[in-house]
Amino acid sequence: MRRGWWYRFVFLLIVAIISGISIVPTAFNFKETDNFPVKSKINLGLDLQGGLYMILGIDFKKVYKDEVKGYARRVEFSFKDETGSGFKLGDIDASDPLDPKLEILLNSAADNEAVKSVIHDTYNGLIRITGDTGSTISIALTKKVKTDIEEQSVKRSIEVIRNRIDEFGVTEPEIVSQGTDRIVVQLPGVKDIERAKELIGKTAKLEFKMVNSEIAPATIQGWVSKAKEEGLEYKKGERFSTYVSKVNELVRQDLPKGHVLAFERVTNAKGDILQLVPYLIEATPRLTGEDLEDARVQFNPQQNNQPEVGLNFKSRGAKIFAEVTGENVGRLMAITLDGNVYSAPRINGKIAGGRATISLGGKSYNEQLKEARDLALVLRAGALPVQLDFLEQRTVGPSLGADSIDKARFAAIIGCVLVFGFILVYYRVSGMFAITTLALNVLIILAMLVGLGATLTLPGIAGIALTVGMAIDANIIIYERIREEIRKNVGFYKAVENGFNSAFWTIIDANITTALAGICLLNFGTGPIRGFAVTLLIGIFATVYTSYFVSKIFFEFYMNKVEGQDLSI
Repeated sequence: MRRGWWYRFVFLLIVAIISGISIVPTAFNFKETDNFPVKSKINLGLDLQGGLYMILGIDFKKVYKDEVKGYARRVEFSFKDETGSGFKLGDIDASDPLDPKLEILLNSAADNEAVKSVIHDTYNGLIRITGDTGSTISIALTKKVKTDIEEQSVKRSIEVIRNRIDEFGVTEPEIVSQGTDRIVVQLPGVKDIERAKELIGKTAKLEFKMVNSEIAPATIQGWVSKAKEEGLEYKKGERFSTYVSKVNELVRQDLPKGHVLAFERVTNAKGDILQLVPYLIEATPRLTGEDLEDARVQFNPQQNNQPEVGLNFKSRGAKIFAEVTGENVGRLMAITLDGNVYSAPRINGKIAGGRATISLGGKSYNEQLKEARDLALVLRAGALPVQLDFLEQRTVGPSLGADSIDKARFAAIIGCVLVFGFILVYYRVSGMFAITTLALNVLIILAMLVGLGATLTLPGIAGIALTVGMAIDANIIIYERIREEIRKNVGFYKAVENGFNSAFWTIIDANITTALAGICLLNFGTGPIRGFAVTLLIGIFATVYTSYFVSKIFFEFYMNKVEGQDLSI
């Protein structure tokens, strides 16, 4: 054999050995702790190993309310930096839910021009003035801001969800947008469905609000009792923020301007709510999670090393936090997350350095530790820019995926028996070469799925089946061209050489057109379509290599052994 043949044969051996080693953990279901050099296995999609499928929707009406409050608070800090004075915030006018308006209650009518100057100079194009009575200025969002919110909310939500899922440890999640206000999430292999839903759906909107201590606790409790008499009680399984919104809407006329009710949940070790402690707090936060730099679990040595979440603010947040705590010594500051008051510590003095803690109580040590980890995770991964509502949820059981795999395996065995039987009968020894290249083809595809970390789905299995069919087609093209050359009596050596040369561009053309279609499916498709495209593109590469180059190695070896005197084809 010539030296060039040996180079190609050694390369083939290396490819076959590496591919075989790569799929061993998948074939024998090895664990990561097993003593084997390769740890990675083929990732199975939602349809093969089960998991969670969800469609989440966005309510932009609530988003607009929160954005107006946020801009009002920024105007206050800008005004305070310029004049040293401040103002109060009134109620939200949501008569037009798509254009909510917020009142700015000035301490003096003399501040009117200064506040409007801040709005025009610093926030021009972001907020607009919709009303001015001298001592009260009403503001709302501009059309540009609302358009930006609608365009960015889905994109930012997908990014935040992906960050949370990455920390949660789900392999190959599928998170895509659907229209302008929906997000589809597929989490293959998820076992703890409820925890996954809680992490994904939690808005993680961290807010620091001052508690109103001027209203008697008995009055506040009376408002809660009024809601209870109207049949409004928190039910397990209901989104807590939804319950809080309903209570506030019911007693809105009784509440002081610019204030809302919030609740601290007292729970037992099982997570059941034993008591809801009401607080009357400011509607607009003094500080939010947007200024948060990091969140980590830490342990409080003064409380028997109980777990808590430590917060570190960015420089701007640290400055605001120091100002707020310095101006409100002796008052309670509520630390809220999605309408739930986690703690309401008393401010004993100005807190510099930009650090705060969220304490967790009422549960066992392990439950507190788990909640602290989850809370730190969602805060660190970022708050969702909007509240996401679960519109649809489907749990795919692993038994369904196992059934799909069993049926696919059975179909593959039947198909292989029929195809291989036909090839052996029709092409004889050359048919054995074709069968060997087909087996190597599938081996390379599976190994590349492991190497690329791609996900194998049910449509992906269909892509492999299509690839095998295309590979057989390439073999047939080569063999029939060789037969044509034999009928011309050019000799077996020359017939093999001419057959491979004349079939090469036909095989390349067929696979390039299929690859172009696969690239389009990969770029513009979603979910199962992408899974099909991935295996198809990998299969095209493997098909060209095995059907042409590997087959040529086998034929050259065979012709050398028979010295060109025979060819079983």
